[in-house]
Amino acid sequence: MSCGNPHEIDCSEILDHLYEFLDQEMPAGDRAKFETHIDECSPCLEKYGLEQAVKKLVKRCCGHDDVPTDLRSKVMGRIELVRSGQAVPEKPVMERRPAERDPGSCGTAEDSRETDSSAAAARADSA
Repeated sequence: MSCGNPHEIDCSEILDHLYEFLDQEMPAGDRAKFETHIDECSPCLEKYGLEQAVKKLVKRCCGHDDVPTDLRSKVMGRIELVRSGQAVPEKPVMERRPAERDPGSCGTAEDSRETDSSAAAARADSA
């Protein structure tokens, strides 16, 4: 993507590193360049706003789930392997239960029913 205007950093590079920026995982000097670009470039500003909104929605909807201790330690172990430059062994993903397969689900089954009934009510109102 490019807005057609000259920038110190190309739009495609901004979008490639957008989550580093959003997650505040970017060095301060690079952050300043990104902020300047986003201030000058409305397409990148729009994409930034959209991604920021999605991140907030996911946090609100799914951020309250507790992470199992063993999962946290496995993930941290893998991160340390990657940081140290060691090869990370490939492991197959264990098959999940059917309830865990829906990537669109968020929250509890009760939350899901509330959303379904709200959507049904909205469809009925528009008919």
